[in-house]
Amino acid sequence: MKKRLLLIGALLLFSSHDMYLKLDSYFLEPNTRAAIQLFNGTFKKSENVITRDRMLDVSLVGNGERRAADESQWSEKDSITILNFTTGAPGTWVAGVSTGPRNIEMSGADFNSYLEHDGILDMLGWRRENKAMDQPAVEKYSKHVKTIFQVGDQTSEDWKTVLGYPIEFVPLENPYDLHPGHTLSVQLLFQGEPLAHELVYVRLDADGSESTSDHTHAEGGEHEHTEASADDHTHTEGTQLRTNAQGIAKVFLPAKGTWYLRTIHLVHSEEEGLTHESNWATLSFAIGEGHSHQHSNSDETAAGEPGDSEDVPGNGQTSFIYGVLTALAILGIGYFVIRQRNRGR
Repeated sequence: MKKRLLLIGALLLFSSHDMYLKLDSYFLEPNTRAAIQLFNGTFKKSENVITRDRMLDVSLVGNGERRAADESQWSEKDSITILNFTTGAPGTWVAGVSTGPRNIEMSGADFNSYLEHDGILDMLGWRRENKAMDQPAVEKYSKHVKTIFQVGDQTSEDWKTVLGYPIEFVPLENPYDLHPGHTLSVQLLFQGEPLAHELVYVRLDADGSESTSDHTHAEGGEHEHTEASADDHTHTEGTQLRTNAQGIAKVFLPAKGTWYLRTIHLVHSEEEGLTHESNWATLSFAIGEGHSHQHSNSDETAAGEPGDSEDVPGNGQTSFIYGVLTALAILGIGYFVIRQRNRGR
């Protein structure tokens, strides 16, 4: 019975690994009070608060300036850690949190369950191929999370800021310049260098309700669609993809809402007392109407998509010309008929 309780406790611990920064709204007004929530668990539910001593870095980047958050800015509610701050001038802002490493020891069976549950499929495959499924593990892990949000109507270049975390997602274009139907290129960096062929999970949380069918693709890598689960502790829902040789994944964004990416880079460790080391990364942002690159009806019509003909440039002039020609044709036919009748009289 005791062993079973320990196993249940371990599984609950594994279910609480993912960490996210998220906002109730990713579109904020300038110079106003706001809050960023730090979830430790899933994107839907935080299992526990994160103490300040675990945070190696807490950064806010906006208006060309990176500043550290003060400990007094933090509060907690319902197992959620909350960063309170005041926005500044309009622009695209970034927030990040990086935690220090911790160790966890697991039996071979528990480690396998954790790898499968959290979608660390490469290491699970290695253990199967090398007949190491029964080997226990001592893993050192740390988490590094970012969010990008928009203040006011004017975008800025702060979205591209590299925070220098051990692992982090860096978009190659501003998400707030995009709208549904566009593709966002995101580069994954590890120790400042592109991380190639890494498994990444992408998901849409549309209007506060997670989508069960996301269509995402990676440049130069595989992609696999997986159905979402009703279980809040399932971490492999959404779509999985791999970064290409330059560490870049191209994420198709078919709908408005909050999007988030997650990855776990887990490798064997040569450090004394350890068998593995992992670095976890997440990134969240929102897709709205976009500040540029808006599709016009003429663009959609030219691409073969249905358009509103009355809004297509030139249609009014064309209709007028057709009307004049039709009227002239009717007059001509009428004149010809009258002449023929007069000749017959």
